[in-house]
Amino acid sequence: QVQLVESGGGLVQAGGSLRLSCAASGRTLSGYAGGWFRQAPGKEREFVAAITRSAGNTYYADSVKGRFTISRDNAKNTVYLQMNNLKPEDTAVYYCVADGLILILTSGRGAYWGQGTQVTVSS
Repeated sequence: QVQLVESGGGLVQAGGSLRLSCAASGRTLSGYAGGWFRQAPGKEREFVAAITRSAGNTYYADSVKGRFTISRDNAKNTVYLQMNNLKPEDTAVYYCVADGLILILTSGRGAYWGQGTQVTVSS
């Protein structure tokens, strides 16, 4: 079992930045692909970004390309999401996810999920 805990959410003005962290416990995160999804009020959960086990490859939703960067520190058992140039439409609860297979993760069927952290971007 892998337990995931997100942190770093908050309220920020449009154009600002936040860095989300996802700390894992239970098992070493290096054995899993990591990623982020988000869910805005009244909308379905959507894929944001993913990173392979070795951080050799990263994947992004078109809506965040060039603004968000996913990274990981396997020594710290943590995955990060650096969010720059935030827009009001980025407002959502952000969820960390981990799975052994990145294709499963990006499909939204990842095995392990965090509780989520709220990101609110004011205009």
